Amino acid sequence: MSHTLTHIDFRRNSQTVPPNILAATQKNTRTAVLKRAEAVEQLGVAYWEQLRQAGHDLRLHSITHLDHYLPQLESKVIAAGGQVHWADDAEHARQIVVEIARQHHATRVTKVKSMLSEEIELNDALRDAGITALETDLGEYIVQLDGSRPSHPTNPSLHYTKEYIADLFQRKLGVNAPPEPTALTEIARVKLRDEFLAAEMGISGGNFLVAETGTLVLVTNEGNGRMCTTLPPVHVAVVGIEKVIPDWSCAAILLQLLARSTTGQQISSYTTFITGTRAGGPREFHLVLLDNGRTRILQDVHARETLLCIRCGACANICPVFNQVGGHAYGWAYSGPIGAILSPQLIGTRLAGDLPFASSLCGACAETCPVKIPIPEILLHLRHRVVEGDRFARPVAPAILRVGTQAGTLALALSWLYALGTRILKFAQLPFKRGEWLPALPPPANRWTMVRPFPAFGADFRAWWRRRVTSGR
Repeated sequence: MSHTLTHIDFRRNSQTVPPNILAATQKNTRTAVLKRAEAVEQLGVAYWEQLRQAGHDLRLHSITHLDHYLPQLESKVIAAGGQVHWADDAEHARQIVVEIARQHHATRVTKVKSMLSEEIELNDALRDAGITALETDLGEYIVQLDGSRPSHPTNPSLHYTKEYIADLFQRKLGVNAPPEPTALTEIARVKLRDEFLAAEMGISGGNFLVAETGTLVLVTNEGNGRMCTTLPPVHVAVVGIEKVIPDWSCAAILLQLLARSTTGQQISSYTTFITGTRAGGPREFHLVLLDNGRTRILQDVHARETLLCIRCGACANICPVFNQVGGHAYGWAYSGPIGAILSPQLIGTRLAGDLPFASSLCGACAETCPVKIPIPEILLHLRHRVVEGDRFARPVAPAILRVGTQAGTLALALSWLYALGTRILKFAQLPFKRGEWLPALPPPANRWTMVRPFPAFGADFRAWWRRRVTSGR
């Protein structure tokens, strides 16, 4: 696979598609939504809203003052014995990590779950360099074993049933694997134990970076994060520049929001703080700070709040679109509502221009987001970019779509034109009408009817309303 993003087929879906993917996705997201609601209720809705506002404000402050906090972070990491590398883009970040591995003759590395490593396709680069990279988060381990990709920001194997995982373990690991979560977890634990001990380098992402002390914050529930960042002689953390926060008081607020939004816990099972090198830990700590389009997003005042995201996955859990199509349908590393606004900005609307339209604009994502990202507003802003273009990108929507949207805007602005259009449509639909449905429409409307019928155009609403008012009903 090429590592140049412009060569990626954004619609690719080479993943194995397990049976019952829709049922598994909806079952797991429903559970997550219920647990989050219970955690919020236990904390108190009023206090939770105060936390959300505080989280929003401090994250917005952090990303708009990166020029202050990133140099402070760098100096503190170096003072603590660590090394800092700056990566402009995905290719640069891959080169840095591969070079560190080569310098230490590392052929086996263990990895902590990281969506950013998916963003830069780090595993592929390591494989091409002759380095075996093993995912150690249980969900990531399962999808890697299946030759697949994560389908959810925090629950990578969300789309699998326990029966499918049991069959996968039997086929790939050659073990007797009953479809029981505890037994499957124990099988993975035994297989991973030797890998932790044999790894020559550990790779992680980072939930937050505390500028005050140069500390990397890792949040996990399985303990694999500590195994990967303490046992190997070298630890490399690849983190986006937007993850920096000012101090520990900010971390205390965000950790409360993250745990409750992700899994409904008061606090995650393992919250690890790593500050440079330390006795009994790796001899070297490398922090790779990645831009990869993030400073460009910051320049857009209408969309910069995309970078507030703390990767909790709550927006995907509540999203009706995600629950119908699953995470892989989004085509890249980031899925759900956050993927619909982040991907087009990171890899461009030429590749991801469809994603801002993959939303009903119901607003559930914004109501759920722990740091109050205005996702629907950003979706509308990016739709405008796709259709009309702006200073960040040229329009990429087909000409016929642009003409159609302009005509729709005009029709909705002029009541007489709207009324005329409704009368015309009632007659224009007759050749395609079957009962109360339009099962097959001509191009370009056939993009809709290829997958589901379109409801037939009914009576003029305004005429119906006038009759209702006149009759007094």
